[in-house]
Amino acid sequence: MSASLLVEIHTEELPPKALRSLSEAFASGIENGLRARRFVPPDSVTTVYASPRRLAVHLTHVAKRSTDTPFRQKLLPVAIGLDASGNATPALLKKLAALNAGVDVKKLQRESDGKQEVLVYEGQRAGELLVTALQPVLESSIAALPIPKLMSYQLADGVTTARFVRPAHRLIAMHGHAVVPVHALGLQAGTKTYGHRFLAPGILTVLSADNYAEQLLEEGYVVASFGERRVQIESLLRAEAARHDAQPIMPDELLDEVTALVEWPVVYDSTFESEYLAVPPECLLLTMQQNQKYFALTDSAGQLSDRFLLVSNIKATDGGAAIRAGNARVVRARLADAKFFYEQDRKVKLEDRVAGLASVVYHGKLGSQLQRVDRIAAIAVAIANDLRVDAVLVERAARLAKADLRTLMVGEFPELQGVMGEYYAQHDGEALEVSRAIREHYRPRFAGDALPDSTVGACVALAEKLETLVGLFGAGEKPTGERDPYALRRHALGVVRILIEKRLALPLDRLLNIANQAFAAVAAFENRDLELTEFLYERLRGLLRDIGYSVQQIDAVMALRPARIDQVPQQLEAVRAFMALPEAESLAAANKRIANILKKADDVPIVFERALLLEPAELSLGEAYHAVRPWAEQLYALGDYSAMLKSLAPLKLPVDRFFDEVMVNVEDKKLRANRLGLLAALRMTMNRVADISKLSS
Repeated sequence: MSASLLVEIHTEELPPKALRSLSEAFASGIENGLRARRFVPPDSVTTVYASPRRLAVHLTHVAKRSTDTPFRQKLLPVAIGLDASGNATPALLKKLAALNAGVDVKKLQRESDGKQEVLVYEGQRAGELLVTALQPVLESSIAALPIPKLMSYQLADGVTTARFVRPAHRLIAMHGHAVVPVHALGLQAGTKTYGHRFLAPGILTVLSADNYAEQLLEEGYVVASFGERRVQIESLLRAEAARHDAQPIMPDELLDEVTALVEWPVVYDSTFESEYLAVPPECLLLTMQQNQKYFALTDSAGQLSDRFLLVSNIKATDGGAAIRAGNARVVRARLADAKFFYEQDRKVKLEDRVAGLASVVYHGKLGSQLQRVDRIAAIAVAIANDLRVDAVLVERAARLAKADLRTLMVGEFPELQGVMGEYYAQHDGEALEVSRAIREHYRPRFAGDALPDSTVGACVALAEKLETLVGLFGAGEKPTGERDPYALRRHALGVVRILIEKRLALPLDRLLNIANQAFAAVAAFENRDLELTEFLYERLRGLLRDIGYSVQQIDAVMALRPARIDQVPQQLEAVRAFMALPEAESLAAANKRIANILKKADDVPIVFERALLLEPAELSLGEAYHAVRPWAEQLYALGDYSAMLKSLAPLKLPVDRFFDEVMVNVEDKKLRANRLGLLAALRMTMNRVADISKLSS
């Protein structure tokens, strides 16, 4: 017998930024726990419910009793379990009693464990009742919730203390129409819940698991599904924006947060004075989105409008006039602050703020932000010189890049670092390339973010990230496990992406050397290039896997520890093309065999004498190598890595013949050294693009 199961925990208002993850984890815990105990068939459907005051899950086709399962258990050696007459000994009877297995002893199976004959019981393990199984499943699901911060509160008895994300008031556990008598957080399961706090303030009695969502909607004024409520909000926002010939700005994070704040969404519009549009739009957006949870509008030209939308949790009887007016007052005060910050900040030039960075501590071992700016500027100029970019513009941008940290606007909204620097640099009359680079030098801020568009911006961005990585590694701040307080993984990925996607011909060892020189005067700094190089390579490996290259292909290229990160994608494409050749597997296997032979020899010089190639097979290989090598090296020098690897195909037959007919480790030392030299030269040429021995299966 099966029916739908509903489990709900009704609470005080849950933290909106955590609601989605909490609800999904709760539903997953209940579902997985019951599946593991064989209560849920494959065709069961799980529905997650989450509103500001509830976590709930609904599962279809949940069995009242789990299925019986066959099992097999070794009992005792025959010599111990049976007496001389073949009857069960007390020890065997005790074992069978523990299994609740009333079976004829003569029907027990026998098998050998390699040393002796053993009695084996084969039977059915009885299924478990849902009423018994749901309790531990519920407890483990609650314990595993990703709660950002636990809250302690007293239960109704005034004595017992519970700990949960927010105080819980009701618990529902219903299988069909019946209550499953479980308990949690000091609550006994029942059928009672609450609807909307204002529109349906009374207690709501759920008739059955399948009536839950419908009753909450019709009687409780609650759209229980987070996903449905989010879609509804998005639709309402678009419709209201269309009434004003505008487009709503709807970041996913804001939509999720607002969805977590309302149970019965209603959208209203409101306005603010157009004078505030003189403030940079990024400031207005952050003010509206972060502080007030408003949705800004843009007009047909894509410009920010003086009208915005808000999502309320109630439908006002006056059509929303009071709500509109109240929110207009609130946003006016916020925007007035932003306007004040902007106007005050522009009274002081960025270059006049740079000296103040001396009083801003960057890191205890690495000094102030001003000292950091000096290092970034030195690194950026060196990079600019290598790339033949205007070093004067690069140095100016690097000098001003952190100056906006001393502004009121960035003090209020740290997310605007760089953004406000660009606006203030433009106001100060700085060159366009300089002001753009100030904004761009933070890029990429996150995975998938845009890279700097300008070459000046790329130089400063690369310098800033290298200074961070080299400096913090040198100060002993290497990330460990999940701990990465300085976001060094993000900085490393930024370095890798800039080098690859901007195609910057900058060797990694050269970049690290430039950055290390910038720290020459820092007493607490220690060069940790080896660790940092591996750290950068790990980020590169992850990026390449995400792009779609196989582990085998990546290993082949990374085995050479490439200094030119910008060339790695071309090398990988060449490896991918090489692997499609019919000769690839044989050449890779031969390369691996050569590597194993050379590994056992000491310091083999990469040279051989053609005059000492005596046997026909080694002579044939030597001639083939001399024919292929110049063309292969020319293609490599031209950067045509795919053609270079394909040029190795004629070596297949002579290499195969060499290993079939020639003994490398002969007694004649001169002859042996010559053959090892031939193999070393061959391997060096074959592995110019990648270590193709890694491609051998």
